Amino acid sequence: MASMDFDFENAAGRRLSGVLETGASPARAYVVFAHCFTCDKRALAAVRISRALADKGFGVLRFDFTGLGESEGDFGAGLSSDVADVVSAVEAMNAAGHEVQVLVGHSFGGAAVLAAVGQCPTVRAVAVINAPASAEHVLRHVEGALATAEGPVPVEIAGRRFELGAGFIADLAEQDQAKRIAQLKRALLILHAPRDEVVGIDNATEIFVAARHPKSFISLDDADHLLTGKADSDYAAAVIAAWAARYLTAPEATAEASSEAVRVEETGVGKFQVSVRAGPSRFLADEPIDVGGLDSGPSPYDLLGAALGACTAMTCRLYADRKGWSLDKVSVEVTHEARTATTKDRFVREIGLEGDLDADQTARIIEIAEKCPVHRTLTEGAEVTTRSRPAPAPTLARLDPGDHFARMNEACAEDDPSASCPQEA
Repeated sequence: MASMDFDFENAAGRRLSGVLETGASPARAYVVFAHCFTCDKRALAAVRISRALADKGFGVLRFDFTGLGESEGDFGAGLSSDVADVVSAVEAMNAAGHEVQVLVGHSFGGAAVLAAVGQCPTVRAVAVINAPASAEHVLRHVEGALATAEGPVPVEIAGRRFELGAGFIADLAEQDQAKRIAQLKRALLILHAPRDEVVGIDNATEIFVAARHPKSFISLDDADHLLTGKADSDYAAAVIAAWAARYLTAPEATAEASSEAVRVEETGVGKFQVSVRAGPSRFLADEPIDVGGLDSGPSPYDLLGAALGACTAMTCRLYADRKGWSLDKVSVEVTHEARTATTKDRFVREIGLEGDLDADQTARIIEIAEKCPVHRTLTEGAEVTTRSRPAPAPTLARLDPGDHFARMNEACAEDDPSASCPQEA
């Protein structure tokens, strides 16, 4: 998993601090996560849910609201400020090429995403966790009589103490959450813990009744308000991921290459991260952190070593099967030694052969491994043709899988020209 700083400006010109979490494969959609009241992006629920969603193929931005955590500004301006911050986060992500399709809000962050979604046209689904039905719910935690308060009002939420001014209270009074929920026009998922002592389960009922379909409710059983149990946050993330998948739109194809091509393109996340598509497979490639990457996928030389190792294992298997030898398992470890002023790049390959093989059989399989197609390509050289690609993208040259299989068969057959290796089904 990879994470990177993603700071942006809100509508007031304040710098807000964010972290973008991504998984081991290209993100199928992007999410903005809004944390709970008086918390920040490092809250357990924010971190765990964001990372769990990233593991399930989402890119997730969690950020500090104005005046909290590492963000600039003064906390306590009211729900309107948080709503503006959510909208700014979505706009910043969209501008960076990470189209946000899902909003997730925890507690008061849930109120913020419900209020913000009307200003976020790319968002198709909203999930709220232990969220209040009205913005004024937070005032139940204010100590003292509000009517006689002349200065800042002390507030304690889940053990955290803050001071809020009259402007915050006035802002909450102007919020019509019931109307917003009724006019949501987005898929809505409500997750709530029945035993939540901070925001009671009746809030989930009010939200559900006010909303129109499609809407869903999931009980978080015995979870607490802050989802301090890892199992609870993991469960919430799993449910959100499965539910949201129904409402996502596939990213628009940009100059799609043919299915015969390996396509590589930048993701816009980090300095080096790229998305790789090889046939039906998709994964990330990157560089290590110590050279400026995110370490979110194999490096180019890792991929080259993997190609050599994979081809070696396949060739050994084909040869042993043709001979009828008892080869149970092949494993290959490849390390790369970078070139120096006096040496070439060097790949060191160690082959493990498990099974009932004698010394001669083992030696012969190792010898055949020297003839695998990728080994020959690396040692004998290959021609690389480079050209500028017009739009739409033409088919890029790639070794046909059938041809690759034939070349491995050819290496096997050199031992016995009259025989042939098993053919691809």
